[in-house]
Amino acid sequence: MESAPAAVIERERLTAEMSFRVDAAQGTERSPSIIVRIRRRLPDFSRSVNLKYVKLGIRHAGSLKLYLPIMSVPVLASAAYSLVRLDVIHYSMDMLTCVAWLGSAMVLLTVYYLKRPRPVYLVEFACYKPEDEHKISKKAFLEMTKSTGCFNDETLAFQTRITSRSALGDETYLPTGVRARPPRLNMLQARLEAEAVMFGCLDALFASTGINPRRDVGILVVNCSLFNPTPSLASMIVNYYKMREDIKSFNLGGMGCSAGLIAIDLAKDMLQAHPNSYAVVLSTENITLNWYFGNDKSMLLSNCIFRMGGAAALLSNRRADAGRAKYRLLHTVRTHKGGTDEGFNCVYQREDEGGKVGVSLAKGLMAVAEDALTTNMTTLGPLVLPITELLKFLKALVMRRVFRARGVRPYIPDFRRAFEHFCVHAGGRAVLEQVQRSLSLEDEDMEPSRCALHRFGNTSSSSLWYELAYAEAKGRVKRGDRVWQIGFGSGFKCNSAVWRALRDVPAVSPAAAAPGPENRSCNPWVDCVDMYPPNTYV
Repeated sequence: MESAPAAVIERERLTAEMSFRVDAAQGTERSPSIIVRIRRRLPDFSRSVNLKYVKLGIRHAGSLKLYLPIMSVPVLASAAYSLVRLDVIHYSMDMLTCVAWLGSAMVLLTVYYLKRPRPVYLVEFACYKPEDEHKISKKAFLEMTKSTGCFNDETLAFQTRITSRSALGDETYLPTGVRARPPRLNMLQARLEAEAVMFGCLDALFASTGINPRRDVGILVVNCSLFNPTPSLASMIVNYYKMREDIKSFNLGGMGCSAGLIAIDLAKDMLQAHPNSYAVVLSTENITLNWYFGNDKSMLLSNCIFRMGGAAALLSNRRADAGRAKYRLLHTVRTHKGGTDEGFNCVYQREDEGGKVGVSLAKGLMAVAEDALTTNMTTLGPLVLPITELLKFLKALVMRRVFRARGVRPYIPDFRRAFEHFCVHAGGRAVLEQVQRSLSLEDEDMEPSRCALHRFGNTSSSSLWYELAYAEAKGRVKRGDRVWQIGFGSGFKCNSAVWRALRDVPAVSPAAAAPGPENRSCNPWVDCVDMYPPNTYV
């Protein structure tokens, strides 16, 4: 293995590239000679805006269901005009015209009423907070890693370097099977971890909302990327709570850290088809059976940053729940780059040379991520941005495409004018830094993501909910606020969800942290939010 120059090592972050040395004489790859590089920056989004994705967003915004009530306005105006100009001579003709216009307007409004989408409310969500016995500091993590005897000196140094710069704190959580010496990485321990996470956050959710899971839940969506036993995790939940026989259950696997918003999108579609229903979405990842014990550096990053966690959300399409719900779902936008080999292979589960299974990161990962993020944001823009930002974008577009003006760059809208809260998947320190720079966000905008990474680590698809819970715990969510959740993961996928707060969400009360099941809180920050943000995230 070639040693990297000191200057390069000093600039390393959490996002890796992998490449192979090629024998110039033979023209063949020598697989033992692996080089892992860390890319510092995401590409400049402003140089890669594609007009076709703007058109896609406009098409999403301009559905028939939106235009029907608008179309009825001139029809009603025409009816009023016909009624006002009634006179004796033209009485019969104008009265018929008025009735015709009114009839047309009634038809349009009736079609809109019958075809309008059902509202999707987020009644409550709960994040799992493991017991203190699962806590592990960075020092304890490195000691545990060394004690396994599975890693050579070079990879131990690599993990030490990554851990010291990971921005994780000293109170993240790992499951019992990973922490045991020797490790107990078996199906039993994996099931115990899954049960603790799933039933922990679901018990809190049902207790907080008063929902009877046996009677009230009609739709269940579970996502866990790398642990998919038989019976499924969804069936484990159905069995544990003795849910009804006609429940519509789904178990999503292998979809990476962005699967939480895919689950939300699926639940939204199911709620459109089933009136007066409750849907439960549970997002988690299993650590026990996915710990890597090899020496391939491209597979070791997950050990350093992924931690135990999960979240459950209760969605409803019942208009009676509008009064108690926290948020209403406005938009979901999904982007999938798996149609290209680069996108499909950039995050890939495979065996290393020693036969040990892990998830590797390919050389082109950041380029694929940039493309997916740009596509998703460009599609989302017409749905959420104020008219002033859209006009600025249109002006730049006309100057470049119509007048062929040189030196006019694509205008990147200010998304801070569209959202009050940003929940960016806490995939790693470097990713958060570059997303902030690319979107011109303030430190306060990124605070929930950074604090979630520091306190709980990368909890995969559930990290977005830990971030929203942080904003709530601080008492920052007010009625009318808009929240942008954005997740990305293997496939390669980038997904967004936009919520609007329906009421003020009060800051958490320390009384909720008292021990006992009657004081179980849905918010995992209840006993530590006063300590955040920290002075430093290192």
